[in-house]
Amino acid sequence: MGTPFDETAIDNALADLTAGEKAWAATPLRRRRELLDELHTRTGRFAEDWVRAACVIKGLDEDSPLVGEEWISGPLTLLQATAALSATLAVLETGYSPLTGLALKEAPGGRVAVPILPHGVYDRLLLSGFRGEVWLRPGVDADTARRRAGLGQLDPTATGGIGAVLGAGNITSIPPLDALYELYAHNRVVALKLNPITDPLYTVFEMVFEPLLELGVLRILTGGAEQGGYLVHHPEVAHVHMTGSAHTHDAIVWGPGPEGVRRKTDNRPLLDKPITSELGGVSPTIVVPGAWSDADLRYQAAHVATQRLHNGGYNCVAAQTVVLSAEWDRKNEFLDELRIALERAPQRTAYYPGSDARVADALASYPEAERLGAGRVLIDQLPRTDTPLLRTEYFSPVLGVVELPYAGGEFLQRAVDFANTELTGTLGANVIAPPATIRRLGIAFDRAIERLRYGAIAVNAWTGLAFLAPRAAWGAFPGHTLDDVQSGIGVVHNALLLDDVERTVVRGPFRPAPRSLVGGELALSPKPPWFIDNPTAATTGRRLTEFYASANPARLPGVFLSALRG
Repeated sequence: MGTPFDETAIDNALADLTAGEKAWAATPLRRRRELLDELHTRTGRFAEDWVRAACVIKGLDEDSPLVGEEWISGPLTLLQATAALSATLAVLETGYSPLTGLALKEAPGGRVAVPILPHGVYDRLLLSGFRGEVWLRPGVDADTARRRAGLGQLDPTATGGIGAVLGAGNITSIPPLDALYELYAHNRVVALKLNPITDPLYTVFEMVFEPLLELGVLRILTGGAEQGGYLVHHPEVAHVHMTGSAHTHDAIVWGPGPEGVRRKTDNRPLLDKPITSELGGVSPTIVVPGAWSDADLRYQAAHVATQRLHNGGYNCVAAQTVVLSAEWDRKNEFLDELRIALERAPQRTAYYPGSDARVADALASYPEAERLGAGRVLIDQLPRTDTPLLRTEYFSPVLGVVELPYAGGEFLQRAVDFANTELTGTLGANVIAPPATIRRLGIAFDRAIERLRYGAIAVNAWTGLAFLAPRAAWGAFPGHTLDDVQSGIGVVHNALLLDDVERTVVRGPFRPAPRSLVGGELALSPKPPWFIDNPTAATTGRRLTEFYASANPARLPGVFLSALRG
């Protein structure tokens, strides 16, 4: 038997936060904005320590291009988030809506679309050709959107108690981002419990968040499932937010094992307080047939491989099912390029617990699967219904291919039906299509995007961009319930503090520059630094982080030079 854990640390942290809630209620908007600016400065100061700890966690050699993933999805993401939230509070201080000055648009279905990318001159320079919108739920008009934007900061004195945040173990910016969202969107002080995988970041997070720790509105805790269970069920905790799997969510809400199953069946939750969540699922990438060149096939195969293998495959929104047209004349060539991309991607340690077992489960279910590189699995010719890969989030480098017997616009509509009805989860979906095909399909393409029931949709981009963009809302498609949680309930990030969010839609160039210009796309972006085959990703990621930390235009030439070399 193990030694029982000491409850004192959690009890003391929650006692501190009870007092800290009063301090937060008394903290005006200006000081809340200044705190964000201080966090921004400290994130830049400790960014190198952050990345060094992340490399230890993930077994990355410090000279590997894959270190770029840790710069971009770690300190760079928090730098952008704190700056965007600070800008929102600056507007709220003046008495205006965060949407003041933004040209709200109309999205399909009569929805309001809030532009979130590009936002400012640096976005236009560094993400040329990329754009994004947050679509609000049907029936919400522009005036209502402007009036409700601001969420908890519309009345800073009305605090919401203590929020317990169970941090993720995969992407290192998730715990800080979730803690900030509790504080600023919901006006709750935060007990953040790190996933044990990320314990090496504890000291870094303490240094970055020192101003919030000093104020008493944040406490950072460590420990495993036992500590997490004690925290979320503690009577002083008013709300729970978690990032993880649906299995972990159900264990928290209903309890583990057979008793939890009975409670779920009887609708008797063990958790007696509200919970929001960002969970995973089986994310699709729909490849729309058209006139693709050989270079298009190679580039987009690397794109799909990135969607699967970024961070080793340990992403809630990692692509797991590629949906192809069986009638596409370049289907086999695309699959050959995809095999090459998966095979040649940099090798890395399977750092996330249980990965090897999940790969073994996939191989047991699909003995005909192809092994491509260390631990990577490609399963071609999947059944279109009732097969494990469509229902199981493998959270490992396992990728399946489904072929649908349709062409053209009918293929796209059927692929949307397939994604909506056959795949578990609603967090993110990717659609890849040449610009000429999109123009030819016209309204039918727009209608297909509208019908996709996913919280993030990427057209010629990866939904990971919606995670990185600070003003994007990140979470499952709305409507899930505790007993059928799918990819979760609620959203995070959302630096404009929008209410009534339905989804985020991001779009990118089908081809990198200069081929984008030849193909008629007004985009100057080269291969993005998050591509797994980008040899300068680490240098570009570091230089982007240094630029966003300082906002010094003199750093931009170095960013561009590194990006172009990629």
